[in-house]
Amino acid sequence: MENTAVMMDLPEGCVANVIGLTTPRDACRLSLISTDFKSAADSDAVWDKFLPPDTNEIVSHSDSEIDAKSKKELYFTLCDPILIDDGKMSFSLDKWSGKKCYMIAARNLRIAWGDTPRYWTWESLPESRFKEAAKLRVVWWLDIRGRIETRMLSPSTTYKAYLVYKLAEDTHGLHRPAVVSVGTRAYGFDYDDARLMELTADNKGNVVLAPQIALQNRELERMPDLSEAKFPNEGRGDGWLEMELGEFHCQGDEDGELEMICCEVKTNMSKSGLLVQGIEVRPERE
Repeated sequence: MENTAVMMDLPEGCVANVIGLTTPRDACRLSLISTDFKSAADSDAVWDKFLPPDTNEIVSHSDSEIDAKSKKELYFTLCDPILIDDGKMSFSLDKWSGKKCYMIAARNLRIAWGDTPRYWTWESLPESRFKEAAKLRVVWWLDIRGRIETRMLSPSTTYKAYLVYKLAEDTHGLHRPAVVSVGTRAYGFDYDDARLMELTADNKGNVVLAPQIALQNRELERMPDLSEAKFPNEGRGDGWLEMELGEFHCQGDEDGELEMICCEVKTNMSKSGLLVQGIEVRPERE
């Protein structure tokens, strides 16, 4: 309170400079202190610091109409996803940190046999933010990969990647745990660093733990124990499930691609009924 009282005696420009060193959450809280604080906390000088430096470039790649009258209004407009790159990716800001968030549409993922109608079809779903979602008809080899350039991410930030999906009524064979990994490798992944994820849940939203799969070769023997498996999160608020694939700390000086992988290629079991919206990359909440 003593520091706040001292700040109230400063010129508005000085107060704005101080608030700009905090966070969007703090700026919103400080705007409630007084009329003078609100004027400083709502100023373009403050909210320009919370927007990523390449905001204008990102927005220029979107077909969305953005008519923001202030930097603060632009900031909160971008807290809701906008489509970029011809609708094959979405961009948004994490509301409380201003860090960049992306979702790669299913059409921009590398899905094994994704363009073969015998194995995958493409459906328009009103609840999807993208034009199309991928529906798995039947495969024995499930392999889904997404890539994003690390320079697109916010520096000094730990990111987590999530597969965003649904389970259709005709789901079959997805009770087998899939192997997931996130890293800057160009191809493949190391099973020593991989984890298991359990895609399925019952109609009441209760997670169904799959039985331990039979080991079929030495590579399978290197996989993590099923007790370490990750399970789907239903708390997105948009009707979709999400499964954490892994995390990555973006230093800000990397120049490469972040690759996110979900695969189940060892059991030779048929699988069907998976609806994939995309892979989301967003900052870890502190």
